[in-house]
Amino acid sequence: MLRYAVLAPSNHNTQPWLFRVRGNQVELYADRSRSLSVTDPNDRQLLISCGCALFQLRLAMWHFGHLDQTVLLPVPGDNDLLARVSLGEEDPPTPQQEALFHAIPLRRTNRQLFREDPLRPDLKHELVKAATREEATLHFVDDREQRNKIADLIAEGDRQQWANCRFRLELAAWIHPNDCEARDGIPNSAQNSGDLLSVAGPIVIRTFDLGEGQAAKDRDIAAYSPGLVVLSTRTDEPWAWIATGQALARVLLRARADEVWASYLNQPIEVPALRPRVAEILGTTDLAQLILRLGYGPNVNPTPRRTVEEVMIPTV
Repeated sequence: MLRYAVLAPSNHNTQPWLFRVRGNQVELYADRSRSLSVTDPNDRQLLISCGCALFQLRLAMWHFGHLDQTVLLPVPGDNDLLARVSLGEEDPPTPQQEALFHAIPLRRTNRQLFREDPLRPDLKHELVKAATREEATLHFVDDREQRNKIADLIAEGDRQQWANCRFRLELAAWIHPNDCEARDGIPNSAQNSGDLLSVAGPIVIRTFDLGEGQAAKDRDIAAYSPGLVVLSTRTDEPWAWIATGQALARVLLRARADEVWASYLNQPIEVPALRPRVAEILGTTDLAQLILRLGYGPNVNPTPRRTVEEVMIPTV
């Protein structure tokens, strides 16, 4: 089951999770040694990533014929123990659960250009329902004026992030050459072939502010992708971040089951001064947690993963 959990997405492919198995119970821990201090100083996205792994663990339990019994943040004061998941009673999976499970190895972050084909209205409805089931809200940004404003925010986020040398150092640390044997981070081959990052090695990223070019590219992608969505929650606390991750995993897998790809445009959420403006544009009081683009495109290779053994905490 953990082999499916570790295929979850994570910011910069940091894979910031650890697991301890006790009998028929799994404990999920945050691996804070993999924090991104510049883009994620409060470990918000780290906990979102762990929430993705948690959902895929639960989904694997369903596939193998068991309900799950999950308790979030089970020990008050222990901020690293995020969830305790026990095997529940036997119960055969539903066809919907099986479709999500079989999408796990097919789901990848796809940074390539998407075709213009629109998303089906019934699929958009299903994706909204998927987020709601995990206590989050998925907003489709279909209004052209709202879409342009969000795209402008994404471009401004690019400019501000790339102007920060600490941001460039952090990003460069997780970009790896294609022949690198690292089992984490982002290989160059995972980038859009037209993306500056695909031709800029870590030295270039660390040294030069590429913000204007990246901003122009990302603005166009946000403005013209078939789907642009914002995932939000009512509150902004560790519980909500884990819920966001579970909602994200369910949405991504439901999309992938319909051959829809996704990638992230989180720049304005990672810049504190810009983040509230996302909700203002959408006219909601919810807290924006993630921005995604959705669409149909070419297949991409999976990014590397650490083995289950590497993320297991030995049981004493």
